[in-house]
Amino acid sequence: MLYHLFTYLEKKFHIPGFGLFQYITFRAGLAAVTALVVAFWLGPKIIRQLRRHQIGEAAKVEAPKSHLSKAGTPTMGGLIVLASLLIPALLWTDLRNGYILLILFVTVVLGAVGFLDDYLKVVKKKPKGLIGRYKIVGQVVVGLVVGGVIYFHPEWIDASLVALKSKTTVPFVKHLELDLGWFYIPLVIFIITALSNAVNLTDGLDGLAIGTVGIVALTLAIIAYVSGHAEWSKYLTIPFLKGNGELAIYCAALVGAALGFLWFNSYPAQVFMGDTGSLALGGVIGAMCVLLKKELLLPTLGGVFLMETLSVIIQRTYFKYTKKKYGEGRRVFKMAPIHHHFELLGWPEPKIVTRFYIIAILFMILSLATFKVR
Repeated sequence: MLYHLFTYLEKKFHIPGFGLFQYITFRAGLAAVTALVVAFWLGPKIIRQLRRHQIGEAAKVEAPKSHLSKAGTPTMGGLIVLASLLIPALLWTDLRNGYILLILFVTVVLGAVGFLDDYLKVVKKKPKGLIGRYKIVGQVVVGLVVGGVIYFHPEWIDASLVALKSKTTVPFVKHLELDLGWFYIPLVIFIITALSNAVNLTDGLDGLAIGTVGIVALTLAIIAYVSGHAEWSKYLTIPFLKGNGELAIYCAALVGAALGFLWFNSYPAQVFMGDTGSLALGGVIGAMCVLLKKELLLPTLGGVFLMETLSVIIQRTYFKYTKKKYGEGRRVFKMAPIHHHFELLGWPEPKIVTRFYIIAILFMILSLATFKVR
């Protein structure tokens, strides 16, 4: 909104300095700072209201016993993250941009699904919250809309996307693009659903999920900027997507929102994100990779989320297999997701989170290195 206002004033009255607002880097910086300010301003207010209405986390039976002390900590803090993300996005991005409209759709819809799940679980005291299959339906619908728009109406998003609609780039390899045809839409649905649930699984220790999301968002901001820059995309031999640059502003807002929420969510947490935040942020990361045509980069870019998800799949599969074969279920890890395994090994929670941050940064470096290797 402010972007459109300042652009209009600059064109109409040629006000000195207002030309800065046409630059993506300038608006990205403003978006990150705005998100941080909104988080610092709104955070204490929302936390107070959550405490006042006794909207707190219930004790989890699937977590280590040390987590019993976390019971009662305010949850649904994802409201802080989403407000801190959406407000600067509305202020500083070009709202006529198809990429921005699509990522706003993903954020709002999955945020609403997560909010409903938290509301039923915490306020209405339904132990399972929103039934799992209904959450999946919401995620699938979002993936179907994103995949359908890209495949059937890419020109609505960006004219430069038409030639790439069902294609994806291959990391480490120059000039190689895989055309997935009709399979592209199911792939988009899978990516958004998988990432949404993966971030949800990662959200088990104070600051773990939101800090990792911030690191991934910073990586995506860099990728979005170079993808939307004609000279840099040519130099790195990646497809030039003219409107992609606006996504860098959205990612910068997400970085600011993540840092702001981490202030309240770091150990010992004053508030938890809940599904309100985790489902939406996971979906945003998945959709970003789709819109940037970097779907195959997800295993490295989202390496921490992949580790967490695989640990759960391995644990459950092996438990069912051994129970069927030996009559008793056996475990690969002491507990899954894998961050709980390290807790039961005796690692302090802050150490686990810090080491996972380090791993996420290494994955970030590897992801960005794929461009230069090309």
